This record gives sequence, structure tokens and C-alpha cells, in this order.
Amino acid sequence: MPNLKEVKQRITSVTSTQQITKAMKMVAAAKLRKAQDKILKMRPYSQKLTTILDDVVASMGGELDIVYGDQRPVQNVLVVAMTSDKGLCGAFNANVIKASNYLMENKYKDVNLTVLPLGKKALENFRKRNFKLIPQFSEIFMDVNYDSVREISEYVMDAFVTKKFDKVVLVYNHFKNVATQEVVAEQFLPMGGDVVGKASAEEKAESDYILEPSKEYVIEELVPKALKTQFYKAVLESNASEHGARMTSMDKATENANDLLKELKLQYNRTRQAAITNEILEIVAGANALEGT
Repeated sequence: MPNLKEVKQRITSVTSTQQITKAMKMVAAAKLRKAQDKILKMRPYSQKLTTILDDVVASMGGELDIVYGDQRPVQNVLVVAMTSDKGLCGAFNANVIKASNYLMENKYKDVNLTVLPLGKKALENFRKRNFKLIPQFSEIFMDVNYDSVREISEYVMDAFVTKKFDKVVLVYNHFKNVATQEVVAEQFLPMGGDVVGKASAEEKAESDYILEPSKEYVIEELVPKALKTQFYKAVLESNASEHGARMTSMDKATENANDLLKELKLQYNRTRQAAITNEILEIVAGANALEGT
């Protein structure tokens, strides 16, 4: 049985750790509120923009003659993996890396692969594995805003148009609620079902747009905007998911520390009681010895 000093040191250590996890939970909760507010406001805008684009394309007979929809043999694939900059968020990063590895080792194993890591954890992981990387955007989550994300999306779109890549896939965590994040592998380019084709029949029936100067011009303006919006929404989803995962992880860590403290305090009391009992026995034995003399 450990001595009282060892148990007391462990109690102090666990108490200190619990204070840290509590503080991290509170910070994550504050950041989550802001990130959740952004993504909840972004979703309706993104959905409406997609609906308008879908309606306009449908009115043209469903033909979308634009460079971002160019279907060609897939020889070069870009995987955009979105993780966090820091750990302590449960399986948030591991799930994205696992999903990215599955795609690269199975679906795209016979093509030329390039990884665009968003988040330091993705950069560290894929750099160790000697993948061809585009590392200059890895610190995007230090300050998530539309302008910085637009720069990344424009880089990716230009690379697709110049045929540097034949397909672009986004791998990120979709934010469902604080406790649940779902890993998504979404085709970004060439654009198809993920950008066009989501509007319901009822929405199409109710739509009646007057377009100026022409439908073709509107599509040329809407498609790049819709793609940038889709990319920005994916980044916001990942950002909200990160804070939700960290908040949940720190909450569980705090609960585990509390359970461990209960066990340690019980052990401390038992050790202390045993020590007192031994001292009493020694005193009684000494008194009996003196009486016997």
C-alpha cells in the first residue's frame, strides 16, 4: 500500500489537471458558440444559392457548359484534409486522417495524389508519410474568415481549370451538434451533385426568376461564388466541429478526474486509518511490555 505522501501528491496532481480541463472546456464552449452561430447562419445562404443555381441550370435543359464541371479522366487528385492546429479534441483529427488515408489507399491508389492540409495536425501527419503537399495554407484555422478561405478556394479552382488536378475532394468533420461530428468526403471539383442538383421539385416549381443580362452570364457569376461558398461552409463546419469535439473531450476528462479523485481520497483515508491503527498497536504493545517487566 502506498504511503500518505505519495497519495497526497497524486491527489494534488489530479486536482491541478482537473482545473486545467475545466478551463479548457469553458474556452472551447465560448469559441463553439461563435463558430456554431457562423455555420448556422451560413447554411441557409449556401442552400439558397445552390437552389437558385440549380433552377437556372434546369431552365437551360440541365446542360452546364462551364470549366468547373469539366469531366475528364482522373489522373491527378487533390485531397483537402481539414484538421485542427491543436490536440485534446478526442478522435476529431484521427477520423479525418483515417478517412483521407482510406481514400488514398483504396479509391485513388492508382493516381497521382497531392494533399492540401488545412490545420497543423494534418500537415504534421502527411509530411511524415512523404506525400506531395501544398503546405502554405495549413494555418488557416488561426483566423477563420471568408477572405482567407476565398484565397484557398481560388487557388484550388485555378489548379483545376489549368488541369493540374482532375478531381478535388474535401475531407472534413460535418457539425451535427456539440457531441456529434460526422466525417464527410465530398467531391468539390468537378462540380456535380454536391453543388448542382439539390433543389427539390417543389422548390423548382415555386421558382420564377427574371435574369439579366442573360442566363449564361448569371451562371458564369453564380458558379464560382457557389463553389467558394461551398468551400467556406466546409471550413466553418470543421471549425465548429473542432470546438464541439474539444468541449466534449474536456468534459469527459473532467468527469474522469473527479472519479479518480474520489478513489484517491478513499485510498488516502484508508492509508491514514491503517497508519493510525499501527501506531495505536505499537503503543499498546509497548505499554504491555512495560507492565510485564
